[in-house]
Amino acid sequence: HESIKQSREKQATPKEAFVFQHPLANMRLSKTDRKCEARACEHKAEQRKTSDSGGGICFWKVSIWKEADTMTIDKDDLLNSILESIGRIESIKLEDIPNIDLYMDQVTTFMDRKLKPTTRKPDEDKILTKTMINNYAKNDLLPPPVKKKYSKEHILMLIFIYYCKGMLSINDIQTLLNPLAERYFQKTSEPNLSSIYEEVFGMEEEQIAGLKKDIIEKFAMSKKTFTDVPEEDQEILQLFSFIFTLGYDVYVKKLLLEKLVDNFREVTQKQEPDTGKPMKEKPVKEKAVKDK
Repeated sequence: HESIKQSREKQATPKEAFVFQHPLANMRLSKTDRKCEARACEHKAEQRKTSDSGGGICFWKVSIWKEADTMTIDKDDLLNSILESIGRIESIKLEDIPNIDLYMDQVTTFMDRKLKPTTRKPDEDKILTKTMINNYAKNDLLPPPVKKKYSKEHILMLIFIYYCKGMLSINDIQTLLNPLAERYFQKTSEPNLSSIYEEVFGMEEEQIAGLKKDIIEKFAMSKKTFTDVPEEDQEILQLFSFIFTLGYDVYVKKLLLEKLVDNFREVTQKQEPDTGKPMKEKPVKEKAVKDK
């Protein structure tokens, strides 16, 4: 009997063995993720059977938690720590986005894992919640899911929204993204959302290099200010000067963004996609999306 018992124990398959058959668990990791693996990588999975309305197929809910690099500033080596932190910023690569449809909780897990390292307070800040996704859909920022599932195109739209909402109002984001959804959402031939995303975020490396150069110049400018004040005041005032210089740059670019969005509205309202007919202006909802 003991021999039979041991044989059965060897044949027993742990629950976790099946979990990683889900395609989401086999997603390729970006450069940042691979760096994180060298430090610590913990994969946890919760088994969940869900009947697909089309054919009773069982899916697995996979949740992945990973320790990741965060943006950290060292006050004793301010400039170098800023440049190193900026160098660690990476957008989500197109090939890292699953080619399968995901449930809402899988979407929030994916976005959280990929973007949380860039937040101000990674332990507290929320990248995306179910409430946010529902509000985006209600305010016409996101096409509705199909049978409660979100496609790769949905995730691309959510990434665009994530980057825009820190700079633009909800109305401006609608102006910017609605034409993209109408013209290119689930379009197979190029240009489509995937090719647009890859083209736009393909400029990331050059943008980071230019940003680093600009920060070095602004830091040097700030070090030339308040040179005649007492030493105990100099550090505070020079840091204030550096922050204000960066902030003014953001302020001017935000004004420029708003003007460009207005111009974008005029251009996109001239014609309907693929018809050549005058495009009817859609009323923009005044109700703001609550992200909390």
